[in-house]
Amino acid sequence: MFLVDLEKGRIVDDKELKETLAHARPYTEWMDRIRVRLDNVESDKQQPERSSVSLLDRQQAFGYTQEDIKFIISPMAESGEEPTGSMGNDSPLAVLSTKNKTIYHYFKQLFAQVTNPPIDPTREELVTSLVSFIGPKPNLLGIEERNPPLRLEVHQPILDFFEMEKIRNIDRYTDGKFKSFELDICYPVAWGKQAIEARLASLAAQAEDAVRAGYSILIISDRKIDSKNVAIPALLALSTIHQHLTNKGLRTSTGLVVETGSAREVHHFCLLGGYGAEAVHPYLALEVLLEIAGSNGGIGNGEAKKAIKNYVKAIGKGLRKVMSKMGISTYMSYTGAQIFEAVGLSKSLVDKYFAGTTSSVGGIDIFGIAEETIRNHESEIGRAHV
Repeated sequence: MFLVDLEKGRIVDDKELKETLAHARPYTEWMDRIRVRLDNVESDKQQPERSSVSLLDRQQAFGYTQEDIKFIISPMAESGEEPTGSMGNDSPLAVLSTKNKTIYHYFKQLFAQVTNPPIDPTREELVTSLVSFIGPKPNLLGIEERNPPLRLEVHQPILDFFEMEKIRNIDRYTDGKFKSFELDICYPVAWGKQAIEARLASLAAQAEDAVRAGYSILIISDRKIDSKNVAIPALLALSTIHQHLTNKGLRTSTGLVVETGSAREVHHFCLLGGYGAEAVHPYLALEVLLEIAGSNGGIGNGEAKKAIKNYVKAIGKGLRKVMSKMGISTYMSYTGAQIFEAVGLSKSLVDKYFAGTTSSVGGIDIFGIAEETIRNHESEIGRAHV
């Protein structure tokens, strides 16, 4: 890069030009003043909380299969790499399948249609970043802003048990610098599929009220799932809240963290990020890793810690790979980008809850999604506790 300065009659070379711009303002000082790193926040929690519902029941309620554990989760925990799969996918579209499918199966990632990938995530790792900032966003053009909002930095968006515990109690750990509010996306299964619209509207209103009350982080959680309460699909709840806050002009005033048992493979995390999640805590997938490591719910042994570390590392590599297909190099740019196509969802559902998403093949509506979710729930958790 060089600049032709016609007024001074000289050419400004690359080094001088960049140094002049970089030192024009005390940018480093400003960043240090408004940034709080989650790694530096101290927690007094020793072990993750255990659910009263058995691990197997929750796995089946969230649509886990033996293949998910054997061919996806376990290899990632062992090697720290995303498992190798075939180039093609010969499974039927979710809307045509006779098996119960999660909402993640109804979306496909778009990609930049060029001969070569826009970014090589391995060779060009230097220009890619998974750093995510949770909380209110400052005005990008507000260089003279005197009191920009504080931002909570995480070095990558997949949270383990301790990181999630920090965020849940961030008010206490940061002396009130941040405040978190939990939105429970479960509702009584006895209400049936017709209740999902009203529950989503209620969640959106709750989120809006929380932001206006000054909460800087919203936690969208399905952890309270049990025999009597079914969880709204996390992706659907997230997109509903994200779009509602955007329409109300409040989205930049808060951060969204998803705590879900449904996310377990790279595609799931990509979707959650693409529809607005600054961070995701896949508690059920991590509990599966603890069981595989034989730690009985604790993470004290080395095998369990290594498994969780490798799994998070593998998901991170997968995120970089998927982002690179669209020429996106940072997770912050990917958050809320919605670069997916819906396949098998009705136009009314997409327009209302996933506005802006491309959809050329229609299909089931909001009640169809609720029916599939309840069918999974009742066939496993409900039956186990009858």
